[in-house]
Amino acid sequence: MRIIGGALRGKKLMPLRGTSIRPTADLVRESIFNILADRVEGAVVLDLFAGTGSLGIEALSRGAVSATFIDNARQAIETISKNIGACQLVDKSHIFKKDILRGLGFLKKTGQMFDLVFMDPPYKKDCILQTLGLLEQCACVLLNTCVIAEHSAGENLPDEVARFRRSDKRKYGNTLVSFYDFML
Repeated sequence: MRIIGGALRGKKLMPLRGTSIRPTADLVRESIFNILADRVEGAVVLDLFAGTGSLGIEALSRGAVSATFIDNARQAIETISKNIGACQLVDKSHIFKKDILRGLGFLKKTGQMFDLVFMDPPYKKDCILQTLGLLEQCACVLLNTCVIAEHSAGENLPDEVARFRRSDKRKYGNTLVSFYDFML
Protein backbone atom coordinates (compact mmCIF):
# COMPACT_ATOMS: atom_id res chain seq x y z
CA MET A 1 0.00 0.00 0.00
CA ARG A 2 1.39 3.36 -1.05
CA ILE A 3 0.42 7.00 -1.57
CA ILE A 4 -0.77 7.40 -5.16
CA GLY A 5 -0.32 11.14 -5.78
CA GLY A 6 0.73 14.49 -4.43
CA ALA A 7 3.76 15.49 -2.39
CA LEU A 8 4.11 12.03 -0.80
CA ARG A 9 3.60 10.05 -4.02
CA GLY A 10 5.17 6.60 -3.79
CA LYS A 11 5.50 6.67 0.03
CA LYS A 12 4.72 3.24 1.46
CA LEU A 13 2.22 2.98 4.29
CA MET A 14 2.26 0.45 7.07
CA PRO A 15 -0.54 -2.13 6.58
CA LEU A 16 -2.73 -3.65 9.26
CA ARG A 17 -2.05 -7.27 10.13
CA GLY A 18 -4.81 -9.83 9.78
CA THR A 19 -7.99 -9.64 7.76
CA SER A 20 -10.43 -8.01 10.16
CA ILE A 21 -9.80 -4.58 8.61
CA ARG A 22 -9.87 -4.26 4.82
CA PRO A 23 -7.92 -1.25 3.47
CA THR A 24 -9.10 0.60 0.37
CA ALA A 25 -7.34 -0.87 -2.67
CA ASP A 26 -4.86 1.41 -4.46
CA LEU A 27 -6.93 1.31 -7.69
CA VAL A 28 -10.10 2.37 -5.87
CA ARG A 29 -8.27 5.10 -3.94
CA GLU A 30 -6.72 6.44 -7.15
CA SER A 31 -10.13 6.49 -8.85
CA ILE A 32 -11.74 8.30 -5.90
CA PHE A 33 -9.11 11.03 -5.97
CA ASN A 34 -9.32 11.37 -9.76
CA ILE A 35 -13.07 11.97 -9.37
CA LEU A 36 -12.56 14.48 -6.54
CA ALA A 37 -9.83 16.29 -8.50
CA ASP A 38 -9.62 19.92 -7.31
CA ARG A 39 -11.96 19.45 -4.30
CA VAL A 40 -9.03 18.10 -2.23
CA GLU A 41 -6.70 21.13 -2.34
CA GLY A 42 -7.32 23.21 0.80
CA ALA A 43 -9.96 20.80 2.19
CA VAL A 44 -10.53 19.86 5.82
CA VAL A 45 -10.93 16.07 5.80
CA LEU A 46 -12.65 13.55 8.07
CA ASP A 47 -11.62 9.89 7.67
CA LEU A 48 -14.19 7.63 9.39
CA PHE A 49 -13.53 3.92 10.00
CA ALA A 50 -10.02 5.03 9.06
CA GLY A 51 -8.18 1.68 9.25
CA THR A 52 -4.63 2.53 8.09
CA GLY A 53 -5.47 6.18 7.45
CA SER A 54 -4.69 5.80 3.75
CA LEU A 55 -7.61 7.94 2.51
CA GLY A 56 -6.91 10.85 4.84
CA ILE A 57 -3.16 10.65 4.27
CA GLU A 58 -3.73 10.57 0.49
CA ALA A 59 -5.83 13.73 0.84
CA LEU A 60 -3.09 15.44 2.88
CA SER A 61 -0.52 14.45 0.26
CA ARG A 62 -2.72 16.12 -2.38
CA GLY A 63 -3.06 19.42 -0.52
CA ALA A 64 -5.75 19.02 2.14
CA VAL A 65 -4.99 21.34 5.07
CA SER A 66 -5.88 18.90 7.84
CA ALA A 67 -7.33 15.45 8.46
CA THR A 68 -9.14 13.91 11.40
CA PHE A 69 -8.96 10.13 11.67
CA ILE A 70 -11.47 8.06 13.67
CA ASP A 71 -11.51 4.33 14.28
CA ASN A 72 -12.45 2.17 17.25
CA ALA A 73 -9.78 -0.53 16.84
CA ARG A 74 -6.62 -0.08 18.91
CA GLN A 75 -4.47 -1.66 16.19
CA ALA A 76 -5.90 0.75 13.59
CA ILE A 77 -5.19 3.78 15.79
CA GLU A 78 -1.60 2.61 16.32
CA THR A 79 -1.14 2.05 12.57
CA ILE A 80 -2.63 5.45 11.67
CA SER A 81 -0.32 7.11 14.19
CA LYS A 82 2.74 5.36 12.75
CA ASN A 83 1.76 6.19 9.16
CA ILE A 84 1.15 9.86 10.01
CA GLY A 85 4.49 10.02 11.80
CA ALA A 86 6.35 8.34 8.92
CA CYS A 87 4.77 10.82 6.49
CA GLN A 88 5.61 13.78 8.79
CA LEU A 89 1.95 14.86 8.95
CA VAL A 90 1.51 15.00 12.73
CA ASP A 91 0.90 18.77 12.72
CA LYS A 92 -1.96 18.40 10.21
CA SER A 93 -3.62 15.38 11.83
CA HIS A 94 -5.98 14.54 14.68
CA ILE A 95 -6.67 10.96 15.74
CA PHE A 96 -9.59 9.72 17.84
CA LYS A 97 -10.23 6.21 19.11
CA LYS A 98 -14.03 6.24 19.16
CA ASP A 99 -16.96 4.02 18.26
CA ILE A 100 -18.45 6.06 15.43
CA LEU A 101 -21.86 4.43 15.73
CA ARG A 102 -22.19 5.73 19.30
CA GLY A 103 -22.20 9.25 17.97
CA LEU A 104 -20.05 12.00 16.54
CA GLY A 105 -21.15 14.77 18.89
CA PHE A 106 -17.61 15.08 20.24
CA LEU A 107 -16.60 16.55 16.86
CA LYS A 108 -18.74 19.63 17.51
CA LYS A 109 -16.45 20.44 20.45
CA THR A 110 -13.40 20.53 18.12
CA GLY A 111 -14.96 23.32 16.07
CA GLN A 112 -13.90 21.63 12.85
CA MET A 113 -16.15 21.84 9.79
CA PHE A 114 -15.35 19.22 7.17
CA ASP A 115 -15.27 19.64 3.38
CA LEU A 116 -14.61 15.97 2.59
CA VAL A 117 -15.62 12.90 4.57
CA PHE A 118 -14.26 9.46 3.75
CA MET A 119 -16.19 6.51 5.12
CA ASP A 120 -14.99 2.92 4.73
CA PRO A 121 -16.95 0.90 7.31
CA PRO A 122 -16.99 -2.88 7.57
CA TYR A 123 -18.93 -4.33 4.66
CA LYS A 124 -22.48 -5.61 5.13
CA LYS A 125 -22.87 -4.12 8.63
CA ASP A 126 -25.39 -1.41 7.66
CA CYS A 127 -23.18 1.37 9.03
CA ILE A 128 -23.43 3.91 6.22
CA LEU A 129 -27.02 5.08 6.68
CA GLN A 130 -26.59 5.44 10.42
CA THR A 131 -23.27 7.29 10.03
CA LEU A 132 -24.74 9.74 7.51
CA GLY A 133 -27.47 10.52 10.05
CA LEU A 134 -24.85 11.03 12.76
CA LEU A 135 -22.88 13.38 10.50
CA GLU A 136 -25.96 15.53 10.02
CA GLN A 137 -26.67 15.56 13.78
CA CYS A 138 -23.16 16.61 14.78
CA ALA A 139 -23.39 19.72 12.56
CA CYS A 140 -19.79 19.40 11.39
CA VAL A 141 -20.42 19.38 7.63
CA LEU A 142 -20.81 22.32 5.28
CA LEU A 143 -23.15 22.93 2.39
CA ASN A 144 -21.85 20.70 -0.44
CA THR A 145 -19.57 18.68 1.83
CA CYS A 146 -18.85 15.50 -0.10
CA VAL A 147 -19.08 12.16 1.69
CA ILE A 148 -17.34 9.31 -0.08
CA ALA A 149 -18.68 5.98 1.16
CA GLU A 150 -17.05 2.70 0.19
CA HIS A 151 -19.31 -0.33 0.53
CA SER A 152 -20.14 -3.75 -0.84
CA ALA A 153 -21.66 -3.74 -4.33
CA GLY A 154 -24.43 -5.89 -2.82
CA GLU A 155 -25.39 -3.16 -0.34
CA ASN A 156 -28.18 -1.11 -1.89
CA LEU A 157 -28.14 2.46 -0.60
CA PRO A 158 -30.85 5.06 -1.31
CA ASP A 159 -30.12 8.15 -3.39
CA GLU A 160 -31.10 10.40 -0.46
CA VAL A 161 -30.27 9.89 3.20
CA ALA A 162 -31.09 12.62 5.73
CA ARG A 163 -29.83 15.79 4.01
CA PHE A 164 -27.34 13.95 1.83
CA ARG A 165 -28.01 13.33 -1.88
CA ARG A 166 -26.00 10.83 -3.90
CA SER A 167 -24.33 12.59 -6.82
CA ASP A 168 -22.34 9.67 -8.21
CA LYS A 169 -21.56 5.99 -7.71
CA ARG A 170 -18.83 3.84 -9.18
CA LYS A 171 -18.32 0.08 -9.14
CA TYR A 172 -14.92 -1.60 -8.83
CA GLY A 173 -15.37 -5.38 -8.73
CA ASN A 174 -17.20 -6.17 -5.47
CA THR A 175 -16.73 -2.61 -4.21
CA LEU A 176 -19.13 0.28 -4.77
CA VAL A 177 -18.18 3.88 -3.99
CA SER A 178 -21.07 6.30 -3.42
CA PHE A 179 -20.56 10.08 -3.40
CA TYR A 180 -23.06 12.01 -1.27
CA ASP A 181 -23.31 15.81 -1.12
CA PHE A 182 -24.76 17.61 1.92
CA MET A 183 -27.73 19.76 0.93
CA LEU A 184 -29.81 22.35 2.79
